[in-house]
Order: sequence, then structure tokens, then C-alpha cells
Amino acid sequence: MQIHRTYRTLRNYTNGWVIASLIGAAAILLPILYVMSGLFRPVNENWATVKTYLLTDYVIGSAKLVLLTGFFSTLAGVFLAWLVVGYAFPLRRFFRWGLVLPLAVPPYIAAYTYGTMTSYTGIIQATLRNQFNIQLPHGMMELSSLRGAVFTLSVFLFPYVFLLMRTYLERQSGSYIENGRLLGRSGWGLFTRVVLPLSRPAIIAGAMLVIFEVLSDYGVASYFGVQTISTAIFQTWFGMYDIDSAMRLAAWLLVIIIGIFILERLLRQGRRYGAMSSRSKPLQPVQLKGWAAAGATGLCILVFSAGFLVPVGQILLWATWTYSSVWRSDFVDLLRNTLTGAAWATLVVMGIAVLSAKSVRMVSNAGAYALARLMTAGYAIPGAIIAIGALAVFIGLDELLSPLYVWLLDREEGALVLSLSLPMLLAGYVIRFMATGYNAIEAGYDKIPRTYTEAAQSLGHKQGSTFRRVELPLLKPAILSGFALTFIEIVKELPLTLLLRPFNFDTLATRTYQYAIDERIYEAALPSLLLIMLSLISVIIVLRLEKGRIR
Repeated sequence: MQIHRTYRTLRNYTNGWVIASLIGAAAILLPILYVMSGLFRPVNENWATVKTYLLTDYVIGSAKLVLLTGFFSTLAGVFLAWLVVGYAFPLRRFFRWGLVLPLAVPPYIAAYTYGTMTSYTGIIQATLRNQFNIQLPHGMMELSSLRGAVFTLSVFLFPYVFLLMRTYLERQSGSYIENGRLLGRSGWGLFTRVVLPLSRPAIIAGAMLVIFEVLSDYGVASYFGVQTISTAIFQTWFGMYDIDSAMRLAAWLLVIIIGIFILERLLRQGRRYGAMSSRSKPLQPVQLKGWAAAGATGLCILVFSAGFLVPVGQILLWATWTYSSVWRSDFVDLLRNTLTGAAWATLVVMGIAVLSAKSVRMVSNAGAYALARLMTAGYAIPGAIIAIGALAVFIGLDELLSPLYVWLLDREEGALVLSLSLPMLLAGYVIRFMATGYNAIEAGYDKIPRTYTEAAQSLGHKQGSTFRRVELPLLKPAILSGFALTFIEIVKELPLTLLLRPFNFDTLATRTYQYAIDERIYEAALPSLLLIMLSLISVIIVLRLEKGRIR
């Protein structure tokens, strides 16, 4: 009996859905594990130079950028979220979603825009000199080095904290905050003694997203000349042509990220956050009047203008100046590369996501959930790390298949076929953005009662038929939203595309970067504008989904 029960359990856990999910998980985890193995490989002479003269500066630069950006982004996100949820003032309903729009502007595009606007010949200082005869001291206005990077990343990443904090407060019962008000707490006391402790999970989650984005950043740090581990990976790869040292740097960055994960878990260990009833009365905002209302509206206008209105308006103006010179025949090829590559990668992501989410739902044990979490870990790993792992794996595949190349393709031994191809770039996209697609499908499954599946199976339908006839129609909204979100994330990706793209294969992101590093900022406006327009679609989808969940 025990043997029969064990056999039946193994048969249930090793059906086609689970096997396909395991294969997909192995393909996703292999490059990441390969990068970790770099810590145990022999070092070369270049690594000794990097370790002795450069590594300390890289680590210090990354730490400063993470700490400062994390602090200012979290401060702005938390305060603004409490402002729009806890108080009523003019234009509050607009700023509830308007303050999320800076997410539509990729930070590296914002860096080029603000760097040019605040330069000596930029529109701000030129207007002050020519119109008002005001000469600013040298360096006072310019955004450069660490100051510029922190400003840019903080202004365009704080919506992560704002969105999670605002949603958390709006979903929770207002009873705790109302009780605090009845007990005499108001203003700053209510915020520090009630709102902050209550919202700690959302604050930590938002801050972690900001930290991962900063660690992944290459465009902003590179433009402002900030030495970080991500920029060091590019320098050792393209400057020294040393993939081994680049892999070792990537491995150490991965260790830092794992350490941040562990630290976040330790900070939350032993703390409980009680769930609140959704039937309770929601929080009622306090009406602000007079100078308080004007100050709240003015602050939101300032942040919205700095994070969206000003940079988008400037980019739109520059695009009108250079449209005729930038929109050439090769620009159509650029659009085709961007959209086609993103579409194929997104299809693979959604396919694996559906298989994995279905398998987790079928098995429903700790191992399945752990596997799902590992498959989605790529979103927290910088694109440079994934790029190195993918390149190493594809080079290994080329070496393994070299006899086949000689026989079928008439290629010499040692030829690189897969590692110089579009599939390698698509594989990097899949690893990096699997979490976006999987989380959407997982959320869709959470809304489907298990009784639907059980009823279909009781009528004689097998897993495949049940999925096709019952679950798939109900999952369509989640699949469409996951496809849109993943597609836009891939379109915006810069570091991964720069490192893995085939020769003569450009996207909107890489062309924008190339124009910017060549000091052709005006020419970069048109591809930047197209990226922002596509990103707006992603933000609108997020807002609509979030609105539907609250309802």
C-alpha cells in the first residue's frame, strides 16, 4: 500500500506540466548559477589589478548611490503617498495616479535630459543669463557625478515606493488611523506613531525595488561618471576584454544582492502585521484648507513637473528639431528590431509562466513554490549579471556543438554561432523578466476558485482539457496584462541589450544611449520619446489593474 501511494504521488508530481516547468526552471537558473561559480575560478592578472586599484572605489560608489537614492526615494514616496491618502486638497484625485507617471520615463533618458538642461549652455542657465541677466556660479546648477545620479534616480524611482505605500494604505481598514485620531494623534505624531509602523511591509517592499533598480543601473551611472560595480562590469568586459574578471565582479554583485535579501528577511523576522477586514470603513481623508491645501498642491505639482512634465516636454521639443534627420530608413529597422525581439521574448516568457503557474497550482507544496520563486529571481538581478551568465552558457553550447557545426554548417572548430545570435539576447530577456509574466499569471490563478477545476475533473476532463476549456478563458485578462507589462519592460532594457545584442542589431534603448554618449542629445530625443510613449502603456495597465483589485 505504501509503495502504491508513493508511486501515485510521484506520478502526480511528474506529469507533463511539471516536467516542462522543471526544464524551463533549469534553463533560467543555469546562467545565474554559472555566474556564481565565477567566485571559485582561478584569478588572472587583470583581476589582481582590479582588486588592488579599482574594486574599493566600485564598492564605495555603489554603496553611496544605493544608500542616498534609497533614502530620498523612500522619503518622497512615503510622504507623498500619505499626503494623497490621508488628506483632501485641490487636484488630489489627479495626483493619486499622476505621481506614478515618472515610472514611464527610463532613468537613463532622464539623466541625458536633465544633464543637458542644467548645463552651462542648457535652457535653464541660458534663460537666466539672456532674459534676467543672472550669472550663476560655476557648477551650481549642473547635475554631475554622484549628485546628478542620486537626483535622477530618486525622482524617477520614488513611484515604486509611492505606489506600494498608497495601495497598502487604501486597501487597509482605516480603523487604526481613525483610532489614533480619536486618541489625540494628528499631523506628525499620527504619521510617525501609527502610519509608519502600519505601513512597514509596503515601505520595505518599495525600498527593495528601488535598491534593485539602482544596482541594475548602468545608463545613469555611466553618464554621470559614477563608479559602480555595474559600470565596472562593462569596463572590464569592453575595456579590458576580460570576461573572466567581469564574471567575478558579477558574482560579487550577486552575493551583495543575496545579502540584501537576507538582511530584509532578518529585519522582518518576528514582526507580525495583522490583516484587516476588507469590510471595515475605509480611511476618510482630512480636508486641508488655506495655506496647507495650497502647500500640498504645490508640492505635488513640483514633484510631478520634475518627474514627468518637464523632461517629457523638453524631449518633445528636441524631437521636433531633429525629426527630419533622425527618422530615416534605418529607423524603421530600429523599430522592427525593438518590437520583434521584445515580442518573441515575451511569448517565451508567457509560455513558461503559464506552465509554471499551472504546475504550482497542481502540486501546491513548498517545493513548487520555492521553484517558482527561484525562476522569478532574475528580476532582482542586474542585467549585466544575467548577460555574463547567458554569454558563458551559450559559449559552452557552441563548444559542445562545434563538431556538429563542422559537419552540418561547414564551420571551423571553435566557431561561435549561438553566442553571436539573437537567441542569446532573447534568452537573457526571458531570464531577466520572467517575474513580470509569472506574477501576472499567478495573480490570475488566485482569482480562479479551485472548485472550477475540481468540477471539470469530476466530469471526466483531464488536466489539459480542464486548462483549455476552463482555466485558459478565465486567465485571458491576466495573460494579456502580463504580456503587455513584460513587453514594455523588455523594450526599455538597456544593459542586457548592450551586452548581448548581435552585431549591427540596435534597439530604441541602445540607439538612445549611443546618441547620448556621442553628445548628440537632440538626436536622442525621438527614440527617447517613443520609449516613453510605450512605457506609458505599461504604467496605465498597472494603474488599471491596481484600480480593479481595489474595487
